Amino acid sequence: MSAIAMVAVVAIALLHVYILVLEMFLWTSPRGRAAFGTTEELAVSTKVLAANQGLYNGFLAAGLLWGAFAPDPVGFQVRIFFLACVMVAGLYGAATVSRKILFVQTVPALAALTLVVLAH
Repeated sequence: MSAIAMVAVVAIALLHVYILVLEMFLWTSPRGRAAFGTTEELAVSTKVLAANQGLYNGFLAAGLLWGAFAPDPVGFQVRIFFLACVMVAGLYGAATVSRKILFVQTVPALAALTLVVLAH
């Protein structure tokens, strides 16, 4: 895998670690509420749901890091699978929550996927 593809995959993984932190630990904080545009009341009432979402983002991050550092052919297959998962999650989020998710999650994952495929 090329260095630029590796950096892209790791960057997407780190983005999802950041989302995990926001959803699991900072959801009700001013920073968490600002990131997701929630009120204090909504954040408090959805804290458990957000933590569950955060955990899933952690799984995406773990899979991307696994794929980034696993030797090929497994590493390549894992990178493709988890980047595709990020893209699907981003498309669903953009369709159901906010179009902003398309640009924060889906487009970067598509760019990383393109780099991974071109480097293979």
